[in-house]
Amino acid sequence: MSLLSPRNAKDQPRTRKPLSEPSPGIPSQTSKNLKHERVSRLDSSGAYDREAYDARRENRMAARKKAEEEAGCTDYKKMYEEALSTNERLKSRLQGSKQELVLVQTQLQRVKQRKVTLTERSNDRSMLETEKRETSALQKKISDMEDEVKPVLIPLENISNRLN
Repeated sequence: MSLLSPRNAKDQPRTRKPLSEPSPGIPSQTSKNLKHERVSRLDSSGAYDREAYDARRENRMAARKKAEEEAGCTDYKKMYEEALSTNERLKSRLQGSKQELVLVQTQLQRVKQRKVTLTERSNDRSMLETEKRETSALQKKISDMEDEVKPVLIPLENISNRLN
């Protein structure tokens, strides 16, 4: 066979026939594909195009790998084990989060209790301050009243002393 074929490679269908049905008089599809690949490796001048060949090879390899992955993707036991391990890992994280939540809630309760006792103490302090102010105001009133009564009280004492 020559490297350049007089036929147009694009006109040929790219279907695969099973190997179990060989046609004796007609060249097999795989030989046509090989011939097509050899022809397509050559550029228009007949020189070998390595970059194009590598690109086509990469495409074929990627397609083959994808087909193999799709065919071998049904490893259910592996998927089940992965799911179990993921579930266990998530359960342990959830348990840790729950414990952390309990600790934070107890700390919050302690802070709330401290705040309540501090407000009670501040209320007690303000009550003490209010009582002190009221006491001083009453003492001042008493001293003012005593000052008002003194001028009247002295003559009354003098009169009472004379009568006795």
